[in-house]
Amino acid sequence: MTGTQGTASTATGRTVARRTVVAAAGAVGLGAALVACGSDDPADSAAKTPAAGGGTDDGANGDSGEGGSGGQGEVLAKTSDIPEGGGKVFEDKGVVVTQPTAGEFKAFSSVCTHSGCTVGSISNGTINCPCHGSQFDAANGSVKKGPATKPLPATAITVEGDSISLA
Repeated sequence: MTGTQGTASTATGRTVARRTVVAAAGAVGLGAALVACGSDDPADSAAKTPAAGGGTDDGANGDSGEGGSGGQGEVLAKTSDIPEGGGKVFEDKGVVVTQPTAGEFKAFSSVCTHSGCTVGSISNGTINCPCHGSQFDAANGSVKKGPATKPLPATAITVEGDSISLA
C-alpha cells in the first residue's frame, strides 16, 4: 500500500481524502432530499387551496362558470361521481370528497398534514398520500397510518339533489 491510496489530487495540486469527497456528496444528496420533502413557501399553499374571486370551470359539471361565486356554492361533482367506499380528489379546489357509506358524503382538505403534498387516491376506506405513505380515514379524516400525525381538516360541503357543492 502506498500513502496516496484513498486520496485524489485537485487541479491546484491539493490532496483531498476520499472520506471528504464521500461526505460532501452525501451532504448534497441529503440537502436535495430535504428540499423535495416540503416547502414553507406560501405560494405553494396558495396553489393547493381554492382562490378567492372565482375558480375555473371546465364545463364538466354543467355550470356556465358565470357569477364569480368565489368557490362557495360551486358544484364540485354529481353524487354519482363519488363511488361508495371511495372518493375523488379535486386538486384545483384543494378538497377531497368521500362517500364512506351509501348517501353519506364528507369533504376534507386535500393537502396532507405531514408535508403539504396533495393526497392522491381513496381506496379501502382511506385517503392516501403518495409522497410518504400517510393514510387518513375517509369517514372522518383521522390519521390511520403515519408519518402524518394530524388529521385532514374537514371542508364544508352541501348536497342538494344529485349535486355536491362547496358550502
